[in-house]
Amino acid sequence: MSDNSTPFAELGQRIAGLRDACGYSQEEFAAKLGIDLQTYKGFEETGYDVPASALMHIASVCHVDMAVLLTGGTGHLDTFQVVRAGHGQVVDRFPGYHFQDLAYNYAHKVMQPLLVTLDPTDEPAELVTHGGQEFNYVTQGTMILVFADREIELNVGDSVYFNPQIPHGQRCGGSEPAVFVTMITE
Repeated sequence: MSDNSTPFAELGQRIAGLRDACGYSQEEFAAKLGIDLQTYKGFEETGYDVPASALMHIASVCHVDMAVLLTGGTGHLDTFQVVRAGHGQVVDRFPGYHFQDLAYNYAHKVMQPLLVTLDPTDEPAELVTHGGQEFNYVTQGTMILVFADREIELNVGDSVYFNPQIPHGQRCGGSEPAVFVTMITE
């Protein structure tokens, strides 16, 4: 049973509530998202390890802004949103990854901009896949993109645009945190 007091559990509850409000069973929603049922059930049960791309897809399928899932509120800006340095909406999704949503209050986004900080680790990158397209731009440190069967080292100022349907993951490539901006589209 999940702990209903954690931010992750609250996210799981919001996902389940949104699915229910849209009239889908868990089986139907998992199929609509293109993920296996057990993975989807885990999203609802714990709210833990839900990729940002999956949150964006869930929001798109239900025709709501991703802010509904992340914060429980709704995005309401539709002209522009300025997010000052260090003031992005904090969204911790995976151990070792720290996300800041850089458009958390903008309504009807077609891409999700996130500032990601990777902690140094000796652990291999966990590989994921998701729909859409992805762009990463390194602003600090060294980031290793593990892409399919190869590793690509990216340093400050380097960027990569890729098909995230191919298994991929990122990890810090040094003893200092790596920071990058990622843009994920549906």
